[in-house]
Parts: sequence; C-alpha cells; structure tokens
Amino acid sequence: MVELKKKEAECLEAPQEHGNATSPGCKRTWDKLLCWPEADAGEILALPCPNILFHFMKEPAGMIKRNCTKKGWSDPFPPYHVACPVEDEIPLEEQSYFATIKIIYTVGYSVSITSLIIAVTVLIAFRRLRCPRNYIHVQLFFTFILKAVAIFIKDAVLFQEEGIDHCSFSTTECKISVVFCHYFMMTNFMWLLVEALYLNCLLLSSLSHGRRYFWWLVLFGWGFPTLFTLIWILTKFYFEDTACWDINQGSPYWWLIKGPIIISVGVNFVLFINIIRILLKKLDPRQINFNNSSQYRRLSRSTLLLIPLFGTHYIVFNFLPEYTSLGVRLYLELCIGSFQGFIVAVLYCFLNQEVQTEIGRRWHGKRYGLVPVWRRTRWTVPSSSGVKMTTSVC
Repeated sequence: MVELKKKEAECLEAPQEHGNATSPGCKRTWDKLLCWPEADAGEILALPCPNILFHFMKEPAGMIKRNCTKKGWSDPFPPYHVACPVEDEIPLEEQSYFATIKIIYTVGYSVSITSLIIAVTVLIAFRRLRCPRNYIHVQLFFTFILKAVAIFIKDAVLFQEEGIDHCSFSTTECKISVVFCHYFMMTNFMWLLVEALYLNCLLLSSLSHGRRYFWWLVLFGWGFPTLFTLIWILTKFYFEDTACWDINQGSPYWWLIKGPIIISVGVNFVLFINIIRILLKKLDPRQINFNNSSQYRRLSRSTLLLIPLFGTHYIVFNFLPEYTSLGVRLYLELCIGSFQGFIVAVLYCFLNQEVQTEIGRRWHGKRYGLVPVWRRTRWTVPSSSGVKMTTSVC
C-alpha cells in the first residue's frame, strides 16, 4: 500500500511540472495500479504488470493495453486479473503452519493472562507484600495482560471474516485495535526496562534513593509510550491513512514505534551486563561475608533468569527488515513470546521466597517461627568495598 501511494503521488505530480499545458488527447491518469502517461487520440499504450504484483503472480507477467479515444481512456484490455493472474489461494502447507502458530500463541497468551492475574492478586491481596519493588512487578504484569488482550482483540477485528480484503479493509475499529496493540507492546518493553533500571538502583544506591526513583520510573513506564504512540497516530492520520495502519513495510513513521523499542532493548542489554558485573564483583569470596553469600547467590540466579525477560533476543530481528526470516520471527515473537508473561509471573511471584513465606503463613495460620517479611532487611559487604546492598524493600 505504501508503494502504491508513492507511485500515485509521482504520477499525479508529474503534470504539474509542465505547467498548465493541455493535450488534445488523453491526460495522464492513475488507475490505482498503473500510471498512464499522456497520449494522442487513437494511440494505444501497453504497460507491463505492476511491480507490486510480481511476488504474487502464478504465471509470467503480461501486458495491459489502453486505447486513447476522443472520449478518453478505454478500459484496460486484457483486464488486470487476466493479464496479471495472482495466486489468491494460500497453499495448504502455509495454512496449516499459520493455524498451528495461532493455536500455540492463543494457548500461550491464555496461560500467561491466567497466571498473571493470579500473581497480581497475590501481590495486592497480601499487605506485607506491598512495596515499590512489587508495585513495579504488578505494573509489568499489567502490561503483559493488556498486550495479550490487545492481540486477541486485534485478531477478532481483523480476521472476523475469511473473505475480507485486507488491502482495502479500513475501519475505525480496526485502526483502534492496531493502535492499542502497538501501545501495549511498547509499554511492555518500557516496563521491562523499568525493571532493569530499578534493579540497578537497588544494587547501586540506598533504599531511600530507590523509593525516590519509583514515581519517576512509573511516569516513564506509562508516559514515554503514550507520547510516541500519540505522535505515531497523528502522522498516520495525516500522512499515511491507509488500510488498518497495520502495514509498516517501507513506512518511515513505523520508527516512531520501532525506534523506542530498539533503544529500550539496547539499554536493557547494557544494564544487564552492568548487573552481571556488579554481581560478579560482589560474589568475590574476599569481599563477601559467609552469612550473606547465599543471598548473593539467590540474587545472581534470579538475575541470570532475566535474560529472556529483558528482550535481548529481539535485538537481532529489530535490526533486520520487517519480512526477513518471517517464519523464525513469527515463532519467536508469537509462540515463545506468548509464554513470556507466564515466565514473568513464575519468576517474580510464584518462586519469590517472600510470597511463598506469606502464603505459607496464611495457609497454616502460624504466626511464630517465621521471619517477618514486612521488616526491611539490609546487608552490606565489608567496609573495604564501600558498597551497600539492599535485598528487600518490603
């Protein structure tokens, strides 16, 4: 669609370069597929099939002719569907592949939504688990839930009927569904970045600084994607209002969505390397107290599990063209990506020692023999290192 819009603009702008001169024959015209130049009455022009159809044609390209008469241009002969036959049926193998992909990511997002809702309920229901660190986890959970719901809604709107022509299908509902899908995808990446930033704050600064950064991180996590999504909506509405705003190949405005995501992934990767560097330094046996070594080991294991959550596996594909390695991209982003929310819920909630302790305390009804999870626990490395470490803010 973007390529056709460019061709149309070039075709309609060409006559203006020659002033207001008119020809007694047929004027230059655009028939939605080809640009027909000026011609004299009685002249017959022949043009090859549009380049955009070459990828879908099942036979060698033919020629389309039009006759310039005194009344104007005649209809194309032979018709486009005869001269440029297009393969309009998807092979059975591809149909089976896409159907399998849809089943897998539907199951994945359903499992993720269910597990994330349980995780949010647990972190909010227990008063002793309410703290900035867990509040950030809850915000991240919400972005995964909303992204999954937005994908389900977009699928329901765009694929409500099998016979829909997606090249011309354009409704307000489908555009809104695409906008929300892009918005929640960007917020998801931003909150993954917030998780990394907050973890760095806990490793490098004191508890009071961590609390002070909390509201700035919340503003960044929701405000930054909102700003860029609004700019993208305005540019699409005024300069590229085609189809359902879901065709991004060759569109310069897509970088308003893709650019911040790539930057966030790159920053996440740098932060992850920095976290590993800090942990390796703190895990030095010469700088660690015996009582604190187990806490460092738990923190290091949790951090190593954050590799897929920080989105580093998107770096390679985000720097490649949109339709490069489409099969692998679909499998990673839809199939594996759909279970990402479930993995987040498991790591940040179900395997969280504080959550397990609180649930066990409530389940057994025992209020003795347990470490009070509401108490702030701080532990530091020896004074020679000069670094203070906070493991819990609850």
